[in-house]
Amino acid sequence: MTQKYLLGFDIGGTKCAAILGAIRDGGEPEPLSRTQFATRECATPGECIEKLCRLGLEALRQAGRRPGDLHGVGISCGGPLDSRRGIIQSPPNLPGWDNVPICAMVAERFPCPVRLQNDANAGAVAEWKYGAGKAVQSLIFLTFGTGLGAGLILDGRLYSGGCDLAGECGHIRLAPFGPVGFGKAGSFEGFCSGGGIAQLAAVRAKEALQRGERVPWCPTQADLPNITAKTVGIAADEGDPLARAIYSECGSWLGRGLALLVDLLNPERIVIGSIFARSETWIRPAMEENLRSEAIPAAAAHCRVVPAQLGEKIGDYAALALATGEY
Repeated sequence: MTQKYLLGFDIGGTKCAAILGAIRDGGEPEPLSRTQFATRECATPGECIEKLCRLGLEALRQAGRRPGDLHGVGISCGGPLDSRRGIIQSPPNLPGWDNVPICAMVAERFPCPVRLQNDANAGAVAEWKYGAGKAVQSLIFLTFGTGLGAGLILDGRLYSGGCDLAGECGHIRLAPFGPVGFGKAGSFEGFCSGGGIAQLAAVRAKEALQRGERVPWCPTQADLPNITAKTVGIAADEGDPLARAIYSECGSWLGRGLALLVDLLNPERIVIGSIFARSETWIRPAMEENLRSEAIPAAAAHCRVVPAQLGEKIGDYAALALATGEY
């Protein structure tokens, strides 16, 4: 069987990684090596891209391979970006990355196709090919982490829209008021993201404290700014009723948001990562109740909502999946 060598670059606001992988015909990528560094170590986008390329070349050398042995390079990065022209366009978490022609820059070092997608699209391809979305033709992948983004697989192909903005469901307003996400109060991202859960929890904890109730994970109002989604998740796992009620409230809004997506796109599967995958027990019951009550019954019955399978490895598999070009 033929073995293809792949190189993936996972670029984030906190860290970047270069991943060398290999794939046999009909198989899944096998990560062979991974090297990461803090994004802040590099003063400019050019310096960061140069470092990623050097790490990729060194990984090839250690594997006894040359740049000419590569089948492709995949780059996963937060948007906005122009995947067709291979340009990163000022992502909020990457200050100074303004109209960076990353694909052309990388192609100067590696004589193979170089492909770029935003991290939600790349994650959708990875879960579709190698994770919880195998064997389906229509899939929605929701990040549900710091923010809420979506990648769409429609009729067996990645759908990125007219200018790479398809799937920005976090911007949908679900209520006139509520936690702020994507710059909009009451948005889908406001209710269903790490930042949104922290905001919602701060409101509910303050209400409880004002009623004279004890909140172990937020003993005083001075502790309100320190609340995170992780704080609430740990408390829910330990049996705290308020923390579980907060996650249930998040689940209610998640169900309503999913109902919009189910009615609009009629997917076979919705794969949700990060916070949902970790706290599914406390989110799912209210999510399912609201999804069933809000969505067209036949469309809801046709769609399975499942946690992402790739976990902490999704960034690696996402970049390598892009390198295959099979999406």
